[in-house]
Amino acid sequence: MSASGLAQAQRKMTEGEVHPTAIDVFSRFYGLLESGETGVIPESDVSPLTDVPHLADLDVPDDVARDALAVTAVIKLNGGLGTSMGMDRAKSLLRVRDDRTFLDVIAGQVLAARAATGARLPLVLMNSFRTRDDSLAALAAYPDLAVDGLPLDFVQNREPKLRADDLTPVEWPADPDLEWCPPGHGDLYTALHASGVLQALLDAGFRYATVSNSDNLGAAPDAQIAGWFARSGAPFAAEVARRTPADRKGGHLVVRTADGRIVLRESAQTLPEDAAAAGDIDRHAYFNTNNLWLDLRALSDELARTGGVLDLPLIRNEKTVDPSDKTSPKVVQIESAMGAAIEVFDGAAVLEVDRSRFLPVKTTNDLLVLRSDVYLLADDSRLTAQVEAPFVDLDEDHYKTIAAFDERVPATPSLVDASSLRVRGDWTFGSGVVVTGDAVLDDPGEPSRVPDGAKLGPDGIV
Repeated sequence: MSASGLAQAQRKMTEGEVHPTAIDVFSRFYGLLESGETGVIPESDVSPLTDVPHLADLDVPDDVARDALAVTAVIKLNGGLGTSMGMDRAKSLLRVRDDRTFLDVIAGQVLAARAATGARLPLVLMNSFRTRDDSLAALAAYPDLAVDGLPLDFVQNREPKLRADDLTPVEWPADPDLEWCPPGHGDLYTALHASGVLQALLDAGFRYATVSNSDNLGAAPDAQIAGWFARSGAPFAAEVARRTPADRKGGHLVVRTADGRIVLRESAQTLPEDAAAAGDIDRHAYFNTNNLWLDLRALSDELARTGGVLDLPLIRNEKTVDPSDKTSPKVVQIESAMGAAIEVFDGAAVLEVDRSRFLPVKTTNDLLVLRSDVYLLADDSRLTAQVEAPFVDLDEDHYKTIAAFDERVPATPSLVDASSLRVRGDWTFGSGVVVTGDAVLDDPGEPSRVPDGAKLGPDGIV
């Protein structure tokens, strides 16, 4: 049955013009899935990651930093549609600062770093088929961004969703697009190789790449980190940050006791009985920011050795074929994490960074803080926090989607004096609203408005 399922999936991918290397990668993962592999990493098999150097303690000579950045490319993962926030186009086109989108800020960071250092710093997006056209159209506003001989993007692969009962490709005539899914951001390496972009970067004289998510505006190009990475001689490095209570459920780095290798353990790879230990931020102190540094020569050599199929661990992700319809057939999505490649390379390194390099926007809670006066956008397009970011918890019934959020928060309130903001019920914010301390808005039972110029505090509207 499963052999037939694999053959059906391979045929579907071939007919869908998926690159043969991507089909080989999928076939490897299918074999792991068929054998019962889940990718789970038991707590008994790992120990905490310790003795991690900190960016603030680095002493990298200016010439080393400059030379390293001169041969570094910037790769941004840009395949996300922001579906969890009700979007149906590239999440990076979402407005985050005044009228500037994620892509506007990223382009500004790259162009400012070029002007400051003289580095060529090509920007290359890993798009999906659904984000490519809109994203490239947006970047057309920056004619100086392209670097001769290099594309502005490459496209990630796709794979069929598999029925959970027999591992055959699911059929969903109501919306055939939902029969497909991305392979997780571990596809970065396959897509870089299969698209020819990896070789193009090497041919153009680039040795390193800094990789991050397009919704993380903290991950600006950094010459000090580039210099550290180049001087370390490591083939691969991951930026990590100290976990807080808000990071208990996220991916974190641990050491596999069997061979001493650093490995990434995602939430989906944690046993239920290990949840408490995995969430212990004192025991496992570092989370994965998904900001990575690659030695492109080392990556090319490893891909050549393996025929383009890196030995990444499987992540089995169970969903429904239509995410909006929980009664639709259950499916398995085969995924992998790009940060998991840390275990593939001998001598991989980690570097602790401040949380300022990790500013992801996964919910409208995050977006409200990023749009607020908590952050200043400098001339070099870097975001600087004026104060520690407050905790924001907006009522999902009224603020979860971007459309609902923008309707109710047409003017961003001041949060610079806030410790937290908890909103329940349907409130629309007027202009000039100032939030202080641990502010609370209780459910009024009907649509209500926070008046222009009002102050919000622990007792609600003042």
